[in-house]
Amino acid sequence: MNTHPWDTVDHLHAWLDSATGVPPEQDLLLRMLKLSEEVGEVSRAVIGATGQNPRKGVTHSWQDVEAELCDVIVTAMVALRTLTPDAAAVFDGHLHRIAERSAGTGS
Repeated sequence: MNTHPWDTVDHLHAWLDSATGVPPEQDLLLRMLKLSEEVGEVSRAVIGATGQNPRKGVTHSWQDVEAELCDVIVTAMVALRTLTPDAAAVFDGHLHRIAERSAGTGS
């Protein structure tokens, strides 16, 4: 894929906006809640990859965990884009602050 990730996020955001039938305030909250659903799917995949449910055994692979983590990332990006049209700049600024802190140059 040769497109910038935020272009894809903008497309997904527009697609979801056109398909929703709820008021914008409710839509925003539902997109935030969608994150919990996706994180739950990561948990289910990790449990399945490690066989921690004796009744089910190994039901997932680590590639399934990777895919679910990607879903969390995309869902968070779309949620951020729903919150602000400047999502890319907000994210870049936040990532920069995290990088500074991890390098010991920030507070």
